[in-house]
Amino acid sequence: MEETLLLKDLNCANCAAKIEDRIRKMAGIESADFAIATHQLRLTGAWEDREALKCEIQAICDAIEEGVTVTDYERPSKALMDDHSHDHGSDAVTIGIIGVGLIFMIYEALTTIVPGIGMPESIETAIYYIAYVLLAFPVLKTAGRNILKGEIFDENFLMSIATLGAIVIDALPEAVGVILFYRIGEFFEHKATDRSRTEIMNAVDMRPQEVRVVDECCGGEIIVMAPERVEVGWTIEVRPGDLIPLDGTVLDGSTRVNTAPVTGEPVPIRAERGTQLLSGCINESGRITMRVDKPLGESMVTKILDAVENAASSKPKIDRFITRFARVYTPIVVGLALIVAIIPSLLTGEWHKWIYTALTFLVISCPCALVLSVPLAFFSGIGNASKQGILLKGGRVIEALAGVKAVALDKTGTITSGEFKVHSVEPVNDSVSESVLLSVAAAVESVSTHPIAQSIVEAANAQNLTFTVSSDVQELAGEGIVGRVIGVQGLDGAVTADKVAIVQGLASRGEDVQVLVGNRRLLERYDVTGYSADASVYGTEVLVAVGKQYVGRIIISDEPRVDSATAIQKLNANGIKTIMLTGDALASAEYIAKQTTVSEVHASLLPQDKLFVVQNTRAVYGPTMFVGDGINDAPVLAGADVGGAMGSGADAAIEASDVVFMRPSLQSIVHVIDLAKATLSVAWQNVVFAIVVKVIIMVLGLMGYASMWWAVFGDTGVSILCILNSIRILNRK
Repeated sequence: MEETLLLKDLNCANCAAKIEDRIRKMAGIESADFAIATHQLRLTGAWEDREALKCEIQAICDAIEEGVTVTDYERPSKALMDDHSHDHGSDAVTIGIIGVGLIFMIYEALTTIVPGIGMPESIETAIYYIAYVLLAFPVLKTAGRNILKGEIFDENFLMSIATLGAIVIDALPEAVGVILFYRIGEFFEHKATDRSRTEIMNAVDMRPQEVRVVDECCGGEIIVMAPERVEVGWTIEVRPGDLIPLDGTVLDGSTRVNTAPVTGEPVPIRAERGTQLLSGCINESGRITMRVDKPLGESMVTKILDAVENAASSKPKIDRFITRFARVYTPIVVGLALIVAIIPSLLTGEWHKWIYTALTFLVISCPCALVLSVPLAFFSGIGNASKQGILLKGGRVIEALAGVKAVALDKTGTITSGEFKVHSVEPVNDSVSESVLLSVAAAVESVSTHPIAQSIVEAANAQNLTFTVSSDVQELAGEGIVGRVIGVQGLDGAVTADKVAIVQGLASRGEDVQVLVGNRRLLERYDVTGYSADASVYGTEVLVAVGKQYVGRIIISDEPRVDSATAIQKLNANGIKTIMLTGDALASAEYIAKQTTVSEVHASLLPQDKLFVVQNTRAVYGPTMFVGDGINDAPVLAGADVGGAMGSGADAAIEASDVVFMRPSLQSIVHVIDLAKATLSVAWQNVVFAIVVKVIIMVLGLMGYASMWWAVFGDTGVSILCILNSIRILNRK
C-alpha cells in the first residue's frame, strides 16, 4: 500500500530526519520519505488500520518535535496557497520578545561605550534574568520535555546547556546575547525556509484560481467557478492574457498561445478550432472557447505539480549521507566539548576559560545547516527544471544526470522531428511521370493512418493531384498495402492511361487495377520483379507496383530538428559521448549523423538490441543516459542509468522515464545536464561551507579567539546563508 500524509509545522530539518528514521522502524512500514520542502510524508508498506497508523506517527512526532500535526494530505487550492493572510500571532510574540532582548543588548553596549551610564548592579542583574527567561523559556521548555522522552542531542538541549553554563560561569550578559541571537537566527531561518518553499512551489504551481464556464442553458452566460468543480465536456471561455485553465480542445476563435510555462518553448503557437491545448499555457491574443477534455486532477498543471512534489520526496545519495553524518556529528562534538571542558582545565586550572570554550562547541554542534541545505538545493533544481518544461523524478535523478558520460539518442522523434515527408518521387523510367506515381500511391495510402502513408497523401494534396480512393484494401503488417484503383489523373486532370502504357491492366479509364505500395517483402509476396535494392538511399523506400509491374519508388525522410546539431555539438564539446540508436537502415542513420555530428551510430536495431548497445556503452564510457519517446523504448529507458522521454508528457512517457522533456528539443538535454551539475555543486558548496565554518570556529575557540556569538553564527547564520545559496538555482538560466 501507498499513503501520503502531511506533517504540518515540521520545520526543523534535524528533527525531521529523526522522525523519518523512527517511522521507518515501525511495523509494516517498508519505506518512509519526508520532504521538508513540501511537508509530505510518503509511506509504502502493509498496515491494517490507517487511523492507528496516523496515531502512531503522531506519537512519534510528539516525542521529537512539539506542535507537529499529522493530517491527511490534501493539496490546497491555488487561491488558498496564494493567500498570505494567515494568523501571525506567534510571529508577533516572537518579534516582541526579540525586541525586548535587543533593547537590553543595546543598553549593554552603551554601558560599555559611554562611561557613567548604568543602573544598580542588582537591578541590572534582575533585568538580564528577566530577559533571559523571556527569550529562553520556549527553548528550555522543549529541551526539558525532550529529555523526559529520551531525546537529548537536539538544538534545544544544546542551547540550554550552553546558555545555562554561561550563567553558571558568571557570563550572564553573554548568555542573554547568545540566546537572543539564536532566537533571531532561528526566526529568520524558518522564514527563509518558508520563503524558499513558497517561491519554488509558486514557480511550478500553474493551477488556475477560477474558470469562466459558458452556461449554454442560459444563453451563453459566463459563470465563474473553482476549477475543481468543472467537469469534462463543459465549455469554458479563455480571454486574452489568461492562463489555459484545463486541458481541452478549441471550439471557437483563434489565437496565439505561449506554451513556455509548460514546455519551455519560447515561440508561441497558432491555435484555432480543433487545436488541443494544455493547461498552464498562456492565451496571448484572441478570445477562445474550449471543450474541457480532462478534469483539474488529470490536467497538465496538476501532473507537473505532482511530478515536482513526488521528486521532492525522492532523496539523493548526498542527502542520505548527510542525514547519517548528522547522527554521529552531534554526539562527537558534544563528546569533544566534555573533553575540552575537563582535560585542559585539570591541566591548567583555568576552568572558566575551558568551560566557556566547551560551551561554544555545544552551540555549534547542531547539524541543521547541513541537514536543511541539501534538500532545498535539490528542490530548487527540480523547480528550475519544471519551469523549463523538464520533469525530474527526484534528487537521485539529478545526481545521476550530473555523472552522465554518454547520451544515447533514439533517431526518429528525438534527433529528428518524427514528421515523415516525401523526400523524392522516382519513377522507374520516363514512361511514368512523378505525378502519376504519387497519385497511384496516394490512392492506396489514403485509407491508412500510418505516418508514412499520411505523408504520401499530404504530398499528393500539396501538388493538387486528384485520385480515387482505392477499394478492396488489405494492409499487411510490416509489408505495406494492397488495393484496387480505377483510373489515374495527373496535374492537368486528364486521363493518363497513355502515360502508363507499360502498366499491365490499366487499358482504359473505367478499368481498375491492383496496386501494391510497400517494401520489398510485399513485392516478393506478389511476384513483382524489376526492382533492385539500393542500400545507399537515405530514408524509407516505399515501392509501388501496378498489376505485376514495378513502376517506381517514393523516398520518405524524417529531417533533424532545427536545434539537434547545436545541442549535440554542445554535448560533444562537454566531453559527453553522443550515440544514435535506430531501427532504420544504416544509410539513413549515417545521413542524420553526418548532419548532426553524432559521435557513434548503431542502425537496424530491434528494441532488445538498443538495450544491449546501452549496456555496452555504459561499460565503455560510464554512466549513460538514453533519450527516446518513452513509450516504445520502455526496456531501454529502464536499463539506462537515466531514461529520458522526448514528448508532450503523456502518461506512458512519465511512467517509463526518469526525465520527461515536455519541449521536443535536444537543447533540453544540454540544459538538464548542466542544471544537474550546478545543483550538485551548490549542495556540496553548502555542505563544505557549513562544515568548514563550524570547524574553524571550533579551532578558534580552542585558541581563545571565538566566543559563543561566533558559534551562534556557525549554527543559524550558516543555515540562512546555505538556504539563500540554494534558492539561487531556481532562477538559473
